[in-house]
Amino acid sequence: MKAIICEAYGPPEVLKLKEIPKPTPKAGEILVKIFATAVNSGDVRVRALRVDGIKRILMKLVLGFSKPRKPILGVVFSGVIESVGEKVQTYKVGDEIFGMTGFQFGTYTEYICLKENSAFCLKPKNASFEEAASILFGGITAYYFLKKAKIDESPKKILIYGAAGSVGIAAVQIAKSFGAEITAVCSGRGIDLVRSLGVKNILDYTKGEFQNLKDSYDIVFDAVGKNLKKDFLHILNSKTVFMTVDGWDVATESVEQLQFIKKLFEDGKLKPTIDKTYNLDEIVEAHRYVDTGKKKGDVVIRIS
Repeated sequence: MKAIICEAYGPPEVLKLKEIPKPTPKAGEILVKIFATAVNSGDVRVRALRVDGIKRILMKLVLGFSKPRKPILGVVFSGVIESVGEKVQTYKVGDEIFGMTGFQFGTYTEYICLKENSAFCLKPKNASFEEAASILFGGITAYYFLKKAKIDESPKKILIYGAAGSVGIAAVQIAKSFGAEITAVCSGRGIDLVRSLGVKNILDYTKGEFQNLKDSYDIVFDAVGKNLKKDFLHILNSKTVFMTVDGWDVATESVEQLQFIKKLFEDGKLKPTIDKTYNLDEIVEAHRYVDTGKKKGDVVIRIS
């Protein structure tokens, strides 16, 4: 089978398309034929080991020192169960599923074996494989942090910084589903996209509109992670919950989160925003594009 192997930390060119043996499911495992995956900000961060200070040392301890210990990167997938091992009870051959692999990685390939209790579930009925793969990283990350901020407990006034990115787009839609009053911050290039999600209060940070803001919020969510908390002090008060994707807290995936994202999509409350789609053998070009920081929404990789 075809797979993308990350041979070292570095630029997109460290990713190589190779032929490797197709796996066979063991007892309690399923074999998934992957139809789509995606390239997210987390993927390029791992590939390039793009972290500083003590985080870089910790990342090497977790991932591998000179190159990734698990050379097939990618953390999201959608596909079809091709075969099942003994003792698999919940799923069957032909089920269309989607999910995340976290630090196990392994989705830049044609097939993957997963334990039956891994973080996956039936994909949304009304989603294509590309759409299902596209909503995972942003959707799960946004839901993880917003749930921690207790957005589901009462209507909140929230500011989402980086609202035109994968996580930001999902955060806008999830916050909206909970009845939040939303202020979105993005560059001028992303305003039309964010407006299409039904947000009226949009600030262009390139024009200083965010920096000059005097309001305060129940939740401030930095969905980009390129800032420091001090950059938000002018809109924080003693009761504001500040969340950032660049802190020590890392979003973890669960079946419960996937079921939430699935239902939101099926109810028409979470729309996919696919910027570009590439084939598996174009993975280097896809990573180059995400590296530019110009993507709006998601970059999908079509595999089968």
